[in-house]
Amino acid sequence: MTGKTVDDSSADSVVFEDLFRQQGEAMRAMFAPLVPGAEVVSTDPADLQHWAMSAAKLQKMWLDFSAEQAGQVEPMLNRLGDIGKWTQTFMAMAGQLPIAQAETQAKLWNESMALWSSVMGQFAGMGQHKDGETPALPRQDRRFKDKRWQEQPAFALIHQTYLFLSEKLQQMADEAQGLSPERKEQLRFATKVVTDALSPANFPFTNPVVIERTMETKGENLVKGVEHLLEDLRKGQLTHTDPDAFELGRNIAVTPGKVVHETPLFQLIQYTPTTEEVFETPLVIFPPWINRFYILDLNPEKSFIRWAVAQGLTVFVVSWKSADASMADVLWDDYVRSQIEAIDHVRERLKVPAVHTIGYCVAGTTLAATLAVLARRGDAEKVASATFFTAQVDFDDAGELKNFIDDGQLKMLQSLSTDGYLDGRYMAATFNALRGTDLIWNYVVNNYLLGQDYPAFDLLHWNGDTTNLPSKWHQAYLCDLYRDNRLVIPDAMVVDNTPVDLRRIATPCYIQAGREDHIAPANSVWKLTRHLSGAWKFVLAGSGHIAGVVNPPESGKYQYWLNPGNPGSLEEFVAGASETKGSWWPDWIEWIGGQAPARVAAKGKRVPGGKGDAVIEDAPGRYVRSR
Repeated sequence: MTGKTVDDSSADSVVFEDLFRQQGEAMRAMFAPLVPGAEVVSTDPADLQHWAMSAAKLQKMWLDFSAEQAGQVEPMLNRLGDIGKWTQTFMAMAGQLPIAQAETQAKLWNESMALWSSVMGQFAGMGQHKDGETPALPRQDRRFKDKRWQEQPAFALIHQTYLFLSEKLQQMADEAQGLSPERKEQLRFATKVVTDALSPANFPFTNPVVIERTMETKGENLVKGVEHLLEDLRKGQLTHTDPDAFELGRNIAVTPGKVVHETPLFQLIQYTPTTEEVFETPLVIFPPWINRFYILDLNPEKSFIRWAVAQGLTVFVVSWKSADASMADVLWDDYVRSQIEAIDHVRERLKVPAVHTIGYCVAGTTLAATLAVLARRGDAEKVASATFFTAQVDFDDAGELKNFIDDGQLKMLQSLSTDGYLDGRYMAATFNALRGTDLIWNYVVNNYLLGQDYPAFDLLHWNGDTTNLPSKWHQAYLCDLYRDNRLVIPDAMVVDNTPVDLRRIATPCYIQAGREDHIAPANSVWKLTRHLSGAWKFVLAGSGHIAGVVNPPESGKYQYWLNPGNPGSLEEFVAGASETKGSWWPDWIEWIGGQAPARVAAKGKRVPGGKGDAVIEDAPGRYVRSR
């Protein structure tokens, strides 16, 4: 056996140093020509060493990751395959556009030439433009607002051509013939998904901001970006915010309270009063179980729960359990029964005849079914009022989520379920895809290409805190409601052995919709008013599915619209509505007070965990922490 001598080791060291230097030179040479005034090869040894180290770090990270994942190749390939199925579906839809037709291509070529002439004419007319001055380009988009997209003719041409082609492809989707309305909407959506993904901002060699950043940091941004990318691959989810910035019970979900009741499906939290007197009728909030409840308790400044407590309401919130294998047989009936159980538990605990209720999104849809079931059973008086946050019951016009609901995609979702539940990361990816530019590609650029630090943003933390869903319930919900729209057909659905007829609901209702809501469109939410037999009040709030709801008065943001008349459609409502600046929450609490004005002292079991009151644990409880 022979060993290496010192001289042999030194020689190897020189070889490796030379290899890394060559890699660094090659890496710099890829980016340098794209930056005006940069030289392809640097003679500064320190500069080259820095590039070499960046190249070496990138290589080592990929090698380490490959070794780490060696025993997990199949699960990762399965995850990538699942994503690929969706991608393939959208690409196939977009492939229906007549882009390959000779006449279409000729027209696009002619219009492209006119665009290029116009853009280059702008630069020629400006001559040597002044610092900070950019040409007036024909198309604007916030993805390309940085002046570096406009200062250089090449990048101006790249992004202007992209915007032109995206516009034309979307126009083709709008004008497509021979498709059903549902299929045409799917084609529009698929076209947008594909064109958003192909933006030149998403690629390092066509994004001048990334190129300049890479040159400035000598590749360190790409090193940090790949660190972010590999960590996201490990956890199977795009990271939006600093994962260590927030902790439940410390700086989010901090409103004081106790868990006072628990079942295998939910925990019931009661919050500690902050006023000497409270409304006699308590409030039970049902948040959606596709997300964590603390969207209504992000921090003291944004918390609807804290604010409602401060208005003198005794507030209870249901915290749903994230699905696991034990919930494989859970159906919608179980969620309706859970809502009824929560209502009955609060009534018994506080010795009151009725409660106010709030249902947010899917829990609002379920609350409507719950009210119909109670009405059919003669128990409608258990609920003094019902408030609906962005909740749909008529899914005929249910927005962009319907683009994911056809037989093929339903089968694909079913195949993604394991052990009787659907991993919440799939749902998160679906909702992110609805706003791909903001919730996917913006972070691909910032996190992976620019290598920026993650922001500390509580809303994005909540958005990434995924919840698993019971597979049977999820499939039935999508089929029965989104696809077949059976909830609005009297007695077409039976829940807990009780036929559901929404026309039996005479409970006073407050219905809130978001003007810019893409998950539960305002027109779809409005249709709830067409199925009620009792009094209702409709409010149209500024913004969307989250900000339209979570808008505390102190923020002074947005606005809302009311129409005291009897409009027959959302269009009529808007035409005759009056606008009020700021939050709609004060209008809601005034309405609540009008339904049940009586007040009582905040004592006894109105204060959870007081003398003689056995409770389970402090808020926010265990279930919200389960993964």
